This record gives sequence, structure tokens and C-alpha cells, in this order.
Amino acid sequence: MTYDLTKISMIELLEPAFRAGIALTRLDERIARSPVGSGFLERQNFADACASLWIDGELVHLEDLVLHDALRDTRTPTHELTIARDVMRTRRRIAAQSPDWALSAEGIRVLRQTSDITSAGAGEVETAGVIRRSVPIDAEWEGDDDDGGKYLPGIDYAAIDATLARSSAAIEDATRPGSAGGRATASRPEKDPMIYDLDWDEDARLDEWRGVLRQAQDLPAALQAIIALDVWNELLVLQHAPWLGRLLAASILRQAGITTGAHLAALNLGLKSIPVDRRRHRDRETRLLAIAHGLIAAAEIGMKEHDRLALARTLVERKLEGRRTSSKLPELVELVMARPLVSAGMVAKTLDVTPQAARRIVLELGLREMTGRGRFRAWGLI
Repeated sequence: MTYDLTKISMIELLEPAFRAGIALTRLDERIARSPVGSGFLERQNFADACASLWIDGELVHLEDLVLHDALRDTRTPTHELTIARDVMRTRRRIAAQSPDWALSAEGIRVLRQTSDITSAGAGEVETAGVIRRSVPIDAEWEGDDDDGGKYLPGIDYAAIDATLARSSAAIEDATRPGSAGGRATASRPEKDPMIYDLDWDEDARLDEWRGVLRQAQDLPAALQAIIALDVWNELLVLQHAPWLGRLLAASILRQAGITTGAHLAALNLGLKSIPVDRRRHRDRETRLLAIAHGLIAAAEIGMKEHDRLALARTLVERKLEGRRTSSKLPELVELVMARPLVSAGMVAKTLDVTPQAARRIVLELGLREMTGRGRFRAWGLI
């Protein structure tokens, strides 16, 4: 499939792409100068990961992702939740690297390898016969160690099982005859046909995608990101990781300086607000305009969320006046700034206090109880 840039009507795209660039730059500047900037970025990682799964047709609750990231799962993680966690961790990884890393040959290789392992990770764990038992959660939101110390609270057994399964698969893949020194290729016949389409040449599709990027390198950065995402979706570069294209599109904006520092634009949040019939329309110009409007929506949503978070911090800091210097409340404020919700176990672990003390200081701060249940309780700021 050939993606011809000369057939795109740039006149209709320039205005929304220009607006998107300005809106994202204003949001980035607001975050860089804000006292809640770091907390906003952490919250954005969670929200964008859930939105990414939503765009791909899966539902992952924000609360489950927060608890899974904090090793406080209330049940065995689903495959969709594992993918959402990897989307979030990939966002963090890209943001922690230099702006040009994600789009470099090494960056794409690493990110592609990670997404490829993730796509088959759950199946490999089940094939290996390793199934994680969900750790029961008691009223204190602590794990119930009822197996003589075999399962310990606070340990992500699913991640350990997945890592072991992935390592075994990688060793088997590297030692398999014809593996070319252990380097995987998308069209290699040794891949499991139950998981991979053996005629799906990811290398060729990736080369074509990068070729289109080279053709568009003289266009404005926002327009480059819009085209890059549409090309990725049309070429279906990776079989099991369509979400990676959206992160690479956000990396184009970061590399160009529209977003700076650790800010990776939450494109999924913006695209989620665009009707699916526009995002997947047969007409190319309609799809490109939908992506452009998604970038604008991402900036608007981010600005509103930042303002809500800044207002909430101002209100909650009033409760810190007159407190002793040894008070744990300031640390709790920083925690709830960076997490959409917290449990007693999360607070106890972060602040190094008992679960009873955690619930007491949560009540002192006046956080909102979000679960409405007596056994599984969690609190949030906004």
C-alpha cells in the first residue's frame, strides 16, 4: 500500500494544524510553570493509557490501572489492563529519554520489541501454566497472607510471571534454528500462526511509514504528527500494537519543541472525544481533520484538567496551615496530586505509616471517598 502525500489537500489542514500547535504549546507552557505540573503529568499518563485502550475497543477502568500500578490489585489483572499498564509505562519511558530517542532507529527497535512482547505476554504466561492468584484485600486494603508467606502483599506476581514467561520465550526464540542470531523479523515462519499473521511484513510496513515521515519532514510539526498517525493507522504497521503509533506521533511534537521536557501530549484523550466514524472515515481528508481536531481537544481537555487540579490544591493547602512540621499531610497532598485515587495501603506504603494512621490522615485532609463501599475503600482529590 502506497501513501501519496501529493494527493492531500494541505490548505484545509493548515488552519486546524496551526491551532493545534498553538493550543499544545500553551498547555506545555502552563504545565512547565505550574506547581501542580508534575502531578498533572502523572495523572495524564493514567488517563491517556485508559483512553488508548478505549480507542482500540477495550475498556479499562482508571481505578484498576492506578491500583495495578501501585501493586494493590483487587483481582487478577486482565490482558487489557496489562496492555494499559504497558502503554502508561511506555509513555513514561519516552518522556524520560531525550526528545529524539523515540523516533530514532534504536528507540523504535526498543519500543517495537516491548510492544511485541506485551501482545503475547498474557498468552505466554497461560501457556507456561503460570497463573497469578489475586491477593485478597481486607478492610485495611492490605493483602491477606493466608498461604504461609507464599504470597506477599505489595508484590506484583503478574509482572514476575510475565517476565519469566517472556524471558523463556526470548531464549527459545534466540536458540531456534534460523533465528538470525536471535533477531526477530515479522515475516519469519517460526512465529506462532495462532498469534501472528505470517504474511504480515512489519519491517516493510515500518520502512514505508518512516519513508512517509521523511517526505513530510519539511511540513509544520503538528501537520507531521497528524500525517504520521494517519499513515500508521492505514498501514497497520504492527499487528498487536496500534497504540504505539499514537505515542510516536506525540513524540514528533516533543521532538519539534511543541511539547517540552517530560510532557508527552495525551493524544488519546483528544482522539477519544472525536466520533469513531470520523476517525475511521474512508476519505483521507476527513480522517486527517479528525486527528487535527483531536489534537486541539487534547490541549483543551488538558488545560481544563490542569485548572481543576490547581484549584483543588489551593483549597486543600488551606488545611495545612498551623500543622506541625512533622505532619504527614504535605506528603499526602503530593501523593493525591499525582494519583486519581489512593487507598489506605498506598498511603501507608508511601508515607511509611500504619493503615489505621493512613485512614486517619486521609480523613483529616478531607478527601472524597470514591468507591462507596466498606471493604474496598479509596479516596480522591477531584
